[in-house]
Amino acid sequence: MDSSVIYHVTTLQEWEDAQDRGLYEGNSLIHEGFIHCCTAEQLDDVIKRNFPNQDNLVKLVIEPIRLGSELKYEQAADGTGEYPHIYGPLNIQAVTEVVMLGAITKED
Repeated sequence: MDSSVIYHVTTLQEWEDAQDRGLYEGNSLIHEGFIHCCTAEQLDDVIKRNFPNQDNLVKLVIEPIRLGSELKYEQAADGTGEYPHIYGPLNIQAVTEVVMLGAITKED
């Protein structure tokens, strides 16, 4: 699967901390071995499912060609499709845009 950009959602504080360090790791890299990302088509569902009622979120726009770590598209455990995963730290140079997101309300 080839995409010009992929996305990762995180908190503004985590992104600011990553800028100070020069790379972003996130909890999933530590606990699962990769950073969860998504495509444009998957973004709304990912936000609603994983970040209900949270604010101070940012969407990182990532150019895969700029990544310093390996990118793999893998089937989600729940079978909802293939998602991009970054196997290693996200170098901040791969992030081309940071978009603030409003509070997300979970739809039941």
